[in-house]
Amino acid sequence: TSAYSSPAKSLGDPGITPLSPSHIVKDSDADDAVEQLFLVVVAIDFGTTSSGYAYSFTKEPECIHVMRRWEGGDPGVSNQKTPTTILLTPERKFHSFGYAARDFYHDLDPTESKHWLYFEKFKMKLHTTGNLTMETDLTAANGKKVKALEIFAYALQFFKEQALKELSDQGGSDFENTEVRWVITVPAIWKQPAKQFMRQAAYKAGMASPENPEQLIIALEPEAASIYCRKLRLHQMIDLSSRAPVNGYSPSDTIGTGFTQAKEHVRRNRQSRTFLVENVIGEIWSELEEGDRYIVVDSGGGTVDMTVHQIRLPEGHLKELYKATGGPYGSLGVDYEFEKLLCKIFGEDFIEQFKIKRPAAWVDLMIAFESRKRAAAPDRTNPLNITLPFSFIDYYKKFRGHSVEHALRKSNVDFVKWSSQGMLRMSPDAMNALFKPTIDQIVQHLSDVFDKPEVTNVKFLFLVGGFAESPLLQQAVQSAFGSRCRVIIPQDVGLTILKGAVLFGLDPAVIKVRRSPLTYGVGVLNRFVEGKHPPEKLLIKDGTRWCTDVFDKFISADQSVALGETVTRSYTPAKPSQLVIVINIYSSEQDNVSFITESGVKKCGTLRLDLTGTDAAVPNRREIKTLMQFGDTEIKAMAIDVATSKSVKVGIDFLNY
Repeated sequence: TSAYSSPAKSLGDPGITPLSPSHIVKDSDADDAVEQLFLVVVAIDFGTTSSGYAYSFTKEPECIHVMRRWEGGDPGVSNQKTPTTILLTPERKFHSFGYAARDFYHDLDPTESKHWLYFEKFKMKLHTTGNLTMETDLTAANGKKVKALEIFAYALQFFKEQALKELSDQGGSDFENTEVRWVITVPAIWKQPAKQFMRQAAYKAGMASPENPEQLIIALEPEAASIYCRKLRLHQMIDLSSRAPVNGYSPSDTIGTGFTQAKEHVRRNRQSRTFLVENVIGEIWSELEEGDRYIVVDSGGGTVDMTVHQIRLPEGHLKELYKATGGPYGSLGVDYEFEKLLCKIFGEDFIEQFKIKRPAAWVDLMIAFESRKRAAAPDRTNPLNITLPFSFIDYYKKFRGHSVEHALRKSNVDFVKWSSQGMLRMSPDAMNALFKPTIDQIVQHLSDVFDKPEVTNVKFLFLVGGFAESPLLQQAVQSAFGSRCRVIIPQDVGLTILKGAVLFGLDPAVIKVRRSPLTYGVGVLNRFVEGKHPPEKLLIKDGTRWCTDVFDKFISADQSVALGETVTRSYTPAKPSQLVIVINIYSSEQDNVSFITESGVKKCGTLRLDLTGTDAAVPNRREIKTLMQFGDTEIKAMAIDVATSKSVKVGIDFLNY
């Protein structure tokens, strides 16, 4: 039996039955609510490995300001974002975020640090948890558990305060939260519960409220990137497929050099932190015609997201052609391979112990690896050195009774040597081997997407996200797909999503058509038809034979939905005298669903319409209109009793059922 017993049988509630014929209404003007006027849009890119914010005043939308440089920073890693790390005191109160959290944690004495709660790379938990709820826990570096909702809310609150402070300092007077429209980006491949979770965390952080949900937009990362890529000018990107030698370099050199020049250009302008987005369509974009398709590959720390978009002229609105796909193939995979390599050399038992006993030193080692990881390139010939923290060398000797050097000699891992300066010395091949499994997965997944019928004649592939800075990934994508389409990388590729999210907040209507990630419907009773309906679904009430648990579909997975589109169905209570009408909403990843009891069908909302105390003159067939409005990353549902205009609204809820 399924998790849901027949609603009709269990509740003694006769349920609802469709009024024929069902119809769909395209409702464009249903929601002409008064558009709120915000003074500024602030977008937060809450990443797996690093995070940041950017903003733009609605009066001058062509200027996007990236947040001010923060304290701290790493050698070999220059960017405007801060690590997504958070530190709570032993009393579980918020202490610090980003470099500050990392450095403070690192400087604590080991006897003390084991009481502090340090979290990093925790965003992946929302992707990997199958049954996410408001109660889901996260585990700190010391093994203690804290509610995920609290950690996410603390992080968002930190960004909220930083941004408001910067805006106030700039404007010379206090900036109120009510004057800000917030945009938070999430991966497109996240399931609905994770997207809703982010919204709940933002409410808890005080950015918006259930009463004022429009103040917060949840944007999809590749969509944001797509919006920004449309505005790119030629000097703002690197076209990996330009075959002509650039400045006398052959194309194989240009990958590295183009980036170096780009970085110089960005570094010189770093002080300003203000990016001008010209209010034109970029040159590359002007080559695109009505109906042209392009792929945005957003490769970050945790996930890689792929979205296929098509242009709709004249306004250049975007239409999503193929539902977002991807998976956990972010640059974290490379860190994981490095950890596996360390286990191979020093033993898994030692690495596990070291992480628990010396968590701060482990963080140090991973930071050292991070900067070397960024130095990996296809044509590199000299080795990469990774400094081992003193406490690693010391603890290993205590743990094993022999030296780190001895372990390396007898581990027969060829490409990793010990250098006399106390470093691990990796040959470029060894480093490239750490990237291989992750990059192979990305290329394989992209090949699968290219083979889909909806994805023929793609003109461009935009490679964005932090991991897109890796020359190894650039080269792999170019050599696999360069013959099929032009591979383009925006210069400040790590900030692409952030800037696109600001543009999205200024004009949310730019994305016109999305693909529904799920099939939605409601549970109803139908007249029982012998031979068509399974006998175990038969329910006889007041002499009428009903088939229970029928899934009445509102919209199918992968169907295209225009933003704000409303789908309407009419129902009538199976029992005319019924005064409390309960409509249960269900979702499924499958396309063809007949019954709500099938596996994979989840309840995600309930509309409870109470008609007691309404006029006694009940029409003999009461019509209950049910509307679902799709579009934004949120979905709203509503039921109206036509005779009395009594109505009830609900947001689809994936976390509390």
